[in-house]
Amino acid sequence: KELSLNPIKICRTEMEKCLIEPSINSVRISIAIKQSDDIESLLTHKFARFLEQRAEQFIILRRKPISDEYDLSFLVTHSHLEEMWKHKLVAFIIRFMEEIDREINGMKIAVNTRARVVAQEYMKAFAR
Repeated sequence: KELSLNPIKICRTEMEKCLIEPSINSVRISIAIKQSDDIESLLTHKFARFLEQRAEQFIILRRKPISDEYDLSFLVTHSHLEEMWKHKLVAFIIRFMEEIDREINGMKIAVNTRARVVAQEYMKAFAR
């Protein structure tokens, strides 16, 4: 506890927030992704699990978020900052946060489109 600094919580909405927990040699960034309905909740959970299974390839991505309140967590240590360019690392995290919402919205549209096509084909069977 003595080596950790005050955490910073940034909230866009109640469901969409970011928690930054700095310490002496690392910083943990936890992200809660917007989930306005059941489909978005399911897609977010599946997408987060997909990323967590590939955490080694992302290097800074943690396998588990800090709590059920958050969907993803990053851990950036001092050794990461020595190995990587700092500005590129910050740009990656910011871009990731921007793109993940766009990805989930795209998946939601694809699911709804597919469901509409299936429903139309199913209703055609009754129309004949």
